[in-house]
Amino acid sequence: MRLRSICELIEGTADAAFATDSTGTIVALNSAAEKLFGINADKAVGEFCHLIVKGMDECGQICSENCSIKQAAGKLHPIHHFDLKVETQDGKQWCNMSVLIAQENNSKEPHTIHILRPVDVRKRLELAVRDFLVTEVSLPEEKAAALIRTTRSGVSETELTGREREVLNLLATGKTSPAIAGKLHISRNTVDNHIQHILKKLNAHSRLEAVRRAELSGLI
Repeated sequence: MRLRSICELIEGTADAAFATDSTGTIVALNSAAEKLFGINADKAVGEFCHLIVKGMDECGQICSENCSIKQAAGKLHPIHHFDLKVETQDGKQWCNMSVLIAQENNSKEPHTIHILRPVDVRKRLELAVRDFLVTEVSLPEEKAAALIRTTRSGVSETELTGREREVLNLLATGKTSPAIAGKLHISRNTVDNHIQHILKKLNAHSRLEAVRRAELSGLI
């Protein structure tokens, strides 16, 4: 699909929409997105989308140069819609985002089309119910989140290798690097390398944050 066709496509929807290239750079932004983000298309085009969207979820910052959606799109993997709190001209607001992969002549570097629909009231109610189940019913947070979750998290699109998933699952049980090394019969340095890759892919700053983000998104 040519860029001109992509621009025509996003202008054909009343929902806020923008398109990015394989690097995550915005190449088109429709008028509804201009209104949502409070930025002119001329200024947004050429910027990395994470600098405009500044998306977050319950665990913190999601949008980054290591975007899990960009990783999935680069491998042409279909992406489920998900909720994201974005930076709008009226402040942080929850939106549901759909992502379409637009390929041109079987190119390995496709464009992605992002369509956002405000769901702030629904999402706030969902989080309030989750917090009630945690505080009043004493359900573990990840189980409460699974019970009331209406959409997936963008984190669930993160692609981990089989070994990285094994390490992450062991981290979730509280095991240390030496314990994981012994369990998997690999060196501690190898374990630590896997953990660094996991942190980068999940945009997490600590092991605990990575585990929490993976649990709440249903990744593990």
